Amino acid sequence: MHKYEIIIYWSAEDEVFVAEIPELPGCAAHGKTPDEALTNSKQAIQLWIDTAKEFGDPIPKPKGRRLIFA
Repeated sequence: MHKYEIIIYWSAEDEVFVAEIPELPGCAAHGKTPDEALTNSKQAIQLWIDTAKEFGDPIPKPKGRRLIFA
């Protein structure tokens, strides 16, 4: 299990719940419910990590604490 922070919010524009993983640039998923978005985000995290490994890109370590945005 990965320990990246996941932010889930409703997108009125797309009419879905969006799950973003801020520590992994460009990593996001969506779903019809918050639970579905969370499940899909776990798959997205694994795909992001697998792709980074394939291309030799660095994989950020989870910060293990709440992120702060300005």
